[in-house]
Amino acid sequence: MDVLDLARTQFAVTGSLHFLFVVLTLGLAPLVAIMHTRYAVTGKPIHERMTRFWGQIYVTNYALGIFTGLVMEFQFGLSWSGLSHYAGDIFGAPLAIETLGAFFLESTFLGLWIFGWHRLPKWLHLACIWLVTLTAYVSAFWIMATNSFLQNPAGAVERGDHLVLTDFGALLTNPMLTMALPHVIGAGLWTGGFVVMGASAYHLFKRTSEREFFTRSLRLGVITSFVGSLITVGFGYAQFMPVSTLQPDKFEASALTGASLGAMIGIGQLLQFVIMFVLMPVVYWLPHWRWAQPILMVITPLPFLAAILGWLVRETGRQPWLIYGKLTVADAMSPGLTSGMITTSLIGFAGVLGLLAVVDYVLIARTVRRGPDAVTLGADGPADSTERAHALSY
Repeated sequence: MDVLDLARTQFAVTGSLHFLFVVLTLGLAPLVAIMHTRYAVTGKPIHERMTRFWGQIYVTNYALGIFTGLVMEFQFGLSWSGLSHYAGDIFGAPLAIETLGAFFLESTFLGLWIFGWHRLPKWLHLACIWLVTLTAYVSAFWIMATNSFLQNPAGAVERGDHLVLTDFGALLTNPMLTMALPHVIGAGLWTGGFVVMGASAYHLFKRTSEREFFTRSLRLGVITSFVGSLITVGFGYAQFMPVSTLQPDKFEASALTGASLGAMIGIGQLLQFVIMFVLMPVVYWLPHWRWAQPILMVITPLPFLAAILGWLVRETGRQPWLIYGKLTVADAMSPGLTSGMITTSLIGFAGVLGLLAVVDYVLIARTVRRGPDAVTLGADGPADSTERAHALSY
């Protein structure tokens, strides 16, 4: 491959690996907040234990996802200085706002929530996790606003050798944003619901003693996946209208785009059919059907695959443009890059992100396997002696 293809591959690999963390974060955050709300309202120990168990999985994924985001930021400066020069005044502002939100507001509220168990007043503690969810979604908004500008540079005009923003409102109401943001949020809910569903099915299949815990969790996962699938598919199809107007040749740009699109729609429709016509009608009895639980475990990764395919469709379909109609990918590259330099950074980035993805999976799988009794999040509070002893044994 030449330098351009290597740089595109580098961004595709790092972007895809980073998105795996993001989509799960967006899905688990509201689920944990809902569980915590039920605990705050009812005071029932099972809701506290559910909040802590799924919350620990959320925190693990969030912490490692932060590092993958740092790699993404580093990549912009290394490989795409042409983009920064041409549109940095517009492109940089939303990214800076998102970074401030993710690294300061979201991290601060998450830290208060993690260390506030049995220390903060219960309603203030509950507010922290809802603020974490809100700031996560605000971060998603700014990221999608930035990406939508690349898809359709609304509100910008060219002056000299760079773009200048003349209408901030157009940036925030970009037609490529208004339908895409709910689509991404729905994909997150879909993915988070499947993870909860698959992990719960694993314990129920093992005939766990925590049957009520994972029965409730499995049903919540199915309902969340149902809601997420409706949002994802609905807004996914709604995107075809603005795309056909603003990027009329998007889906004919290459055979690769068509094959990613076809696979994404196929997986999405299959999963929606399974959820709507198989799982939802039997959601009450599903935890008791042991034969169905291995199937739920096997299909857990499919929303992740559909999310990556969707991202590839959105990005590859506008080639050869990086900013559609304004700046090509070739012109956006940093000058002086060689194949050896890009190959080295590709191996380094992919290795780091791949390692983080493996560590994330191993830690989450270990948390799931050990079950709620071994959770350390919030364990300094009035947990029963059996739970404390079980946690300390690990």
